Amino acid sequence: MLDKTQIARRIAKEVKNGQYINLGIGIPTLVANYIPEELEVVLQSENGLLGIGPFPIEEKIDPDLINAGKQTITMVKGSALFNSAESFAMIRGGHVQLTILGAMEVSENGDIANWKIPGKMVKGMGGAMDLVASAENIIVAMQHCSKDGQSKLLKECSLPITGIRCVKKIVTDLAVLDVLPEGGFKLLERAPGVSVDEIREKTEGRLVVEGDIPEMNLI
Repeated sequence: MLDKTQIARRIAKEVKNGQYINLGIGIPTLVANYIPEELEVVLQSENGLLGIGPFPIEEKIDPDLINAGKQTITMVKGSALFNSAESFAMIRGGHVQLTILGAMEVSENGDIANWKIPGKMVKGMGGAMDLVASAENIIVAMQHCSKDGQSKLLKECSLPITGIRCVKKIVTDLAVLDVLPEGGFKLLERAPGVSVDEIREKTEGRLVVEGDIPEMNLI
């Protein structure tokens, strides 16, 4: 199975030159460290920053410069700072081409639940609902199963929904999957050492397997 860094490394292969990208809290923030140097992309944070750089080394940490997950970050040349109203105007205006989010559940129709577990304290939904409603492409980074072994790729989400029919691709610790327009998870790649049978066993929603499924290339 992949660790969090390897999931982020695999998702970085989905990034295309010239994109404006929003990275969600958790595994998605790690993607910034693995975007190929030859690509020119702009990372956006909904708390008001356009042009996020890699995570800082200890002596370069500025406690006033943080992303939406309150992690200290760096800025690249040409970065801009602005208020939240302008940030959400960018998001709601459809100017973010790719959003990479974590999730607690994804349904076979592409519904995503990633902001609330009933009965547990949450700080709020943040910008997730705006992002899933507005981005051109949404990729989810997540664990395939919960800590107790239950599938998180479901027929229907059981947790409060963040967005409906919005997820296009999922990268888990076991597999890379597309969400099909007609519903279902199409298996594209499997993690090194993971079998198709294991992925099938751990996916509650409809899994579509066509032909031989290659192992992920993480180089």
